[in-house]
Amino acid sequence: MDQISKKTKMIPQKLNELKNKFNHHEIDGYVVPKNDEYFSEFAKIDKLKTITGFDGSFGLAIILKKKNFLFVDGRYTEQAKIQTGKKFKIFEIPKKLPYQILGLRLNLGFDPTVFTSRSLLYYFRNKVKLTPITKTIINSNITNDRSLRKFYSLNPKVVGETVNSKIKRLIQILKKDKSDHIFISAPENVAWLLNIRGRDNPFSPIPNCRIIINTKGEVSFFSDIKKSSNIFKKRGLLRISFYKESRIESFLGKLKAKKIIIDKNSCSVLLENLIRSKFKISKIEDPLYLMKSIKNKVEINKTIESHIYDGVAVTKFLYWIKKNQNKKISEIDAKKKLESFRKQNKNYLFPSFNTISATGKNGSIIHYRASNKTCRDIKQNDIYLCDSGGQYTFGTTDVTRTISFKAQAKNIKDAFTRVLKGHIAVATANISKQKTGSNIDKLARKYLKEVKKDFCHGTGHGVGYFLNVHEGPQAISRRNNIKLREGMILSNEPGFYLQGKYGIRIENLVYIKKEKKNLVFKNLTLAPIDINLINFKLLSSQEKKYLINYHFEVYSKIHKFLSLSEKKWLIKSI
Repeated sequence: MDQISKKTKMIPQKLNELKNKFNHHEIDGYVVPKNDEYFSEFAKIDKLKTITGFDGSFGLAIILKKKNFLFVDGRYTEQAKIQTGKKFKIFEIPKKLPYQILGLRLNLGFDPTVFTSRSLLYYFRNKVKLTPITKTIINSNITNDRSLRKFYSLNPKVVGETVNSKIKRLIQILKKDKSDHIFISAPENVAWLLNIRGRDNPFSPIPNCRIIINTKGEVSFFSDIKKSSNIFKKRGLLRISFYKESRIESFLGKLKAKKIIIDKNSCSVLLENLIRSKFKISKIEDPLYLMKSIKNKVEINKTIESHIYDGVAVTKFLYWIKKNQNKKISEIDAKKKLESFRKQNKNYLFPSFNTISATGKNGSIIHYRASNKTCRDIKQNDIYLCDSGGQYTFGTTDVTRTISFKAQAKNIKDAFTRVLKGHIAVATANISKQKTGSNIDKLARKYLKEVKKDFCHGTGHGVGYFLNVHEGPQAISRRNNIKLREGMILSNEPGFYLQGKYGIRIENLVYIKKEKKNLVFKNLTLAPIDINLINFKLLSSQEKKYLINYHFEVYSKIHKFLSLSEKKWLIKSI
């Protein structure tokens, strides 16, 4: 899934093929989202990439007869311009939304299986005509090569709670809401509730499935039967029936229910309309998002353990790249080497996302991925940004380090130091006082804004437990007002990017713990921060103390897994 992909002759061909179908369907254009029918961030089948060449994790294309538009968020504006060339006009969400630039008389076709009513309202505000087209009119060249990988159950000892316990908690919410069923359409929520995992996603252990549960605890499970039918035989969940994915519409048509909770983030327009035609839909959100976000003691302890493994791999990688800085190392070489260090641990399974390995000007492309066409050699004069993560049994990691190989100019060190000050401000925040991610986000930007700098992405995202590396509902961002609670895991990753020059980001994962009646962040990530990029004159005594204590924690927890030369380097580096 290279972020900066090769420009191929296939894109204009696919565009023309799509536009040639407009008259047949009597539409003026067609809307193409990033996600698949399971609303996965890292979907294997990516029609947005097929039609635009853009392969970021978020985007929406609108193809008209004579114009093409691509909407992305601030992470991807530079990348989108590079990947789509002059074939698309790029707009940044939420600064510009589709309804603000489209003609009101347009009739746009869309696939009702890959949009929710919430997403359509957000993008179009009922200001254009939208025509559902259930027949596939974009043929993707990508096929799902994970189709035969079976789902599997997790032992309650590694997740800290049984399936029946989770279902009982869920049923209490249903009864309080006076709903008799809940339709759980997000695979990650099914995975969490039923303590199962799969490999239907390139970077998350997600089983593509949906379930319906009633207040009696009876579960109707919809998926590929070959992958799912034997997963609960030894886990004591007896009241479960398995159905083919294609049976869900007919099942809903025959279901006896009055009021149903649906997930407005992943219940498609097609299925929501069917449900709405027969039942009352609850006003509450799918409660599993919040339940899943609050990790229990077992999940936290296993995640801490996974970060020790990951910290060893990342630290070994940092030592290796510093030691070999005089040798020719490309961005792809570095990415592969980091992966090799992670693979040395038997608990490592696969990456939690596609590694961002970026040197020099490529670092300013926030979610850059090195390809054969864009790959640069890592030069001593440049700073190098590496954002990577792993899926372990059991735990999910995500870490970014920005490093230098020689003394950098004062403006670069000052920018790095202001990013670090924001990072420390988040790490030491009094959550009981700040309460929400939107308030904490201001702390991350404070020192950059003092010199009229900023970054165009959120400061942090929620993280799953051996699930999606990006998980809600909590986040540290301008607009996230979810109350932060004990047990939540988030990233802390402020940055700064100078287009065409360099990128800076410092990222640790943190979890929320109660100490002396206050909620505080505790670091999970264990890897040194490059002190050669710091202007210590800009740090307060408290910030210097924080950095010393953090590096002491890194050394104390991982040194026994390092070679003698790696230990010596680590001591000198902190």
